[in-house]
Amino acid sequence: MNTLKNTTDGTWFRRYAPSASTRMRLLCLPHAGGSASFFHSWGNAFGDDVEVLVARYPGRQERIAEPCIESMEEMADAVTAALLPLLDKPLALFGHSMGASLAYEVAVRLEREHGFDPSVLLVSCQQPPHGQQPRTAHLGGEESVLAEVRRLGGTDAALLENPDLRELVMPALQADFTVVGRYAENGPRPAVPVRCPVIGYVGDRDPNVAVEEMRAWAGIAPKGYELKVLQGDHFYLVPQRDGLIGDLTSRLH
Repeated sequence: MNTLKNTTDGTWFRRYAPSASTRMRLLCLPHAGGSASFFHSWGNAFGDDVEVLVARYPGRQERIAEPCIESMEEMADAVTAALLPLLDKPLALFGHSMGASLAYEVAVRLEREHGFDPSVLLVSCQQPPHGQQPRTAHLGGEESVLAEVRRLGGTDAALLENPDLRELVMPALQADFTVVGRYAENGPRPAVPVRCPVIGYVGDRDPNVAVEEMRAWAGIAPKGYELKVLQGDHFYLVPQRDGLIGDLTSRLH
């Protein structure tokens, strides 16, 4: 099945609050194993003039019957293609964990291939491309992936103790961890700069990425980089939702 679908049928994005007063869009890209529902409470949180888009990855929820994608390049190409009809307004990109790498790759494609500069790149809890190290959870089968999910925490980890639910979501989980593993399988990637400001976010107790690793995003941000450290772990953005949305809102201009 061709994954490069246009957004006219709503395939790639869940869209919130589009209106005549929309002045810009915010695209949210979920973590490995995540779905659009993770960002549901963000949908109308930024005011009537900011339209929120949330990526709907294949192989889950409304797209459960579609084959999952197993490479960052294919995922980034597909998301970029789906965005093309929506570049009539300024666009900000927010990605969490795997989604941060994806947001970066989409920003690079928009700039280099389509001459469109995002207004800001917002990256959460992920090493920059040139700070990537090999990840091997996907090579150990289902139990290895589940162990990594439990290590990172979040609401998904508890839900996966349900055998029926686990069977339903494991294909997407394994595919996403394959995306992550293949992205860094040869170690650090080139530090291709972006032409927009970059803002980093991380929890102060994140087991997966250190604060100093997040600082390294400055290496691809010649237009400026700022790091915000919030209380919490890899999923700090759940308990810190209100504060995070307040900070993001201040960046959307």
